[in-house]
Amino acid sequence: MTAPLSLRLNDNALQCLFFEASLEGIPPRTLAQRLIDEGLRMQRHPRVGFMNGATGRRAYLLGTGVDIWELIDILKACGGDVDAAMEYTGRSRADMDVAIAYYGAYPDEIDARVEANRIAGERGKAEYLAGLERAAG
Repeated sequence: MTAPLSLRLNDNALQCLFFEASLEGIPPRTLAQRLIDEGLRMQRHPRVGFMNGATGRRAYLLGTGVDIWELIDILKACGGDVDAAMEYTGRSRADMDVAIAYYGAYPDEIDARVEANRIAGERGKAEYLAGLERAAG
């Protein structure tokens, strides 16, 4: 659901918004919506940031570059055992708690990232095996 909202930005903020939107090739309103959404998420989850990558924009653990979905995927693989996930990843309890809290707030987003990664891995493996088969002759 969306609803209109009128707001005023100072000249500098407006210029920056238009410039950044042009760099990304998106309308300024789209960038503003994303920045507001992410800013509100970061306010609720202070150790979570957002970055662009090959698979799109995603949440990550600030100061680490580790994606939230990666930690949750490992936690799931460990059957929800936080201590085992901490041992496997080398991340602290505080790091895992941040990821778990974000996942609790945005489960569909994180589950979709985990599934996209699984599909990409299967595709990559199939392409690799096809390449080996072709090379063998």
